[in-house]
Amino acid sequence: MTNPAIALIERRVSANRFDAGHALSDAEIEELTRLATRAPTAYNLQNWRFVAVRTPEAKARLQSLAHGQAKVSDAAVTFIVCGLLPDHATIPDRLRSFVEAGYMPADMVAGWQEGARAQYADPQRARDEAVRSASLGAATLIHAAEALGLASGPMVGFDAEGVAREFGLGPKQVPVMLVAVGRAAPGNWPQKPRRPLAEVLEIA
Repeated sequence: MTNPAIALIERRVSANRFDAGHALSDAEIEELTRLATRAPTAYNLQNWRFVAVRTPEAKARLQSLAHGQAKVSDAAVTFIVCGLLPDHATIPDRLRSFVEAGYMPADMVAGWQEGARAQYADPQRARDEAVRSASLGAATLIHAAEALGLASGPMVGFDAEGVAREFGLGPKQVPVMLVAVGRAAPGNWPQKPRRPLAEVLEIA
């Protein structure tokens, strides 16, 4: 019997065709986002933001910034997945309930906070972490959609500066990826062939 999680990974496709008549409720969008935020995140920073673009007007604005890709408008919702530049000052708040539950010693928090401050003082490292967090969140969103019987299509072909401007993103928010989510329409390709392990794996 195939493990359900493995079957999900193996059947997932990057959809280009969506049922334009299908809609998602607020509760369904919230559940997708809740699951996406279960992704790993350094220092528990949770430095991501998800903008769920659902109205026809907002979709049209986004589509024009994504080289006219039809799936932006056809999908029930297209998420703008953003990474936030890490802010070490948020760490005590992010960890408070974990400490109060007895999982983490209270005196460890300051060490994590200082570690994050030092690690992300360099702007390039800070941006790299924003991109990593958003990418992990987007990947988890994609698999959450699959688990809920929905198709997804990640996109990196878009005008990031235009998206930031049109959707009011702050200077510390980096738009990393678009993820269209909805009901698949006929005509999507199956998952494309993957390279042999011998070409991508080294066991040291």
